[in-house]
Amino acid sequence: MIKKGMRRQIVLHYILVVFLALLLVEVIFLIVIRTYYYDSIYTRITTQISQAEYFYRLSNGEDSPVSLQELLSTFELSNTELQVLTLDGNMITSSTGFQPDRTITTSDVPEAVGGGVGRWVGRQPGTNESVMAVSKVLQIHGRDTYVLRYVTSVERVDSDLFNVTLLSAGIVVAVLAVVTAFSFGLANSIIKPLNNITAVSAQMAKGKFNMRIKGDYRYEIGELANTLNYMAQEIVRSNQIKDDFISSISHELRTPLTSIKGWSETLISGGYDPEETKLGMSIISKESDRLIGLVEEILDFSKLQQNEMKLSIGTVAVRELLQEIVLNLWAKAEKKSIRLVLEAEEGLYVRGDANRLKQVFLNLADNAVKFSYEDSNILLSARKVNAEDAEIIVQDSGIGISQEHLHRVKDRFFQVDSLNGGTGLGLAISQQIVELHGGTIEIDSELGKGTQVTVYLPQAEPVVPTDEGRHIALPAADEHGEQEEKEQ
Repeated sequence: MIKKGMRRQIVLHYILVVFLALLLVEVIFLIVIRTYYYDSIYTRITTQISQAEYFYRLSNGEDSPVSLQELLSTFELSNTELQVLTLDGNMITSSTGFQPDRTITTSDVPEAVGGGVGRWVGRQPGTNESVMAVSKVLQIHGRDTYVLRYVTSVERVDSDLFNVTLLSAGIVVAVLAVVTAFSFGLANSIIKPLNNITAVSAQMAKGKFNMRIKGDYRYEIGELANTLNYMAQEIVRSNQIKDDFISSISHELRTPLTSIKGWSETLISGGYDPEETKLGMSIISKESDRLIGLVEEILDFSKLQQNEMKLSIGTVAVRELLQEIVLNLWAKAEKKSIRLVLEAEEGLYVRGDANRLKQVFLNLADNAVKFSYEDSNILLSARKVNAEDAEIIVQDSGIGISQEHLHRVKDRFFQVDSLNGGTGLGLAISQQIVELHGGTIEIDSELGKGTQVTVYLPQAEPVVPTDEGRHIALPAADEHGEQEEKEQ
């Protein structure tokens, strides 16, 4: 007995389907062949009856035993009894000479008297033999006279049909045996890979992510195996990235904390002039801001992961936003002799949270400054792509990103160069914020030639309050930079 499981279900269902199909075919086959044999006998008898009727009509029509006896001798069939009955079913004569002392009451006689050709299949009274009886009325001068009735045994036909039934049943059993063997093979081809996948998955569940599902499986099972292998690979990669992040963030936190602690102890000891004290306090303040930035970045990422970040949606002037970015990074860029170039269309507005969008573009521009060569340019541009979208680009000619790392730079905790510091969350946070605004972010880069980050955001009509508290919608500027005000 097969134990419960998918193998048993597959085998049983497969056998059941095939068995029902074979049973249906066999039943139809037996019905057809039985009908064929019985119809052949019936056709042969009805043909003989028609000939006898024609002969009887051509005779003188004499109602005499001689003419009936001649009819019997002329049109009898082998292994078939020919009977001549009255319209009431009483036998007058037969080809065998046997005359029962009772009336024939089978259904074929009334059918014949009713004007058709009667047919009856059943057991012969007295002998209990399976027979077929076919009857038809003979007419003379337009009136019914006798019932001509042929009775033939169908025992041999039934015996042949029984043998055919046994043969077909044997074929069905043989086919089911082959199907059973085949279904076991089919079930094993499915169950064995699943058992292998289950065993490896159980090892993965225990934390052994170096395990892999081996085997060249096809179709859905192969896809499942590849998916689990990919999942394990991604978990290993994520764990490695997380470990690198913990190591990196620990270093990032330790450095400012060391500076703060060192200068705090130094200042507590006293004996320093005002300039040294001011320098120490300045360093403590800067390192504190750095710590706050790191913590806020981690908190922002946590909020995004838990869908808890709230946006204060409004209308944002893109040019003004980018000007603030330039002002915030001007000092840092100046140290590397980097020029920040702004090319933004006037009258370009997007709908979003100004502070969060500033966080996005400040992160992108800060990365551009961080990875650009000295004495180079960084371009911040903005324009309308169409009537619905705005395109904002941050482009540098710095070190660029290799194709190997390009598709991973937006992954959380991933850092192209961990020596430059940071948490590896900046681009991941930026992408999620842009997506919350209904936009997209694209990165194109070539190693050694620079990087271009393009952000697409939905445009918005500018809305400014009037002196009376109403609002005026300002249409976008035309190609000459002119605007027409329309009061709503």
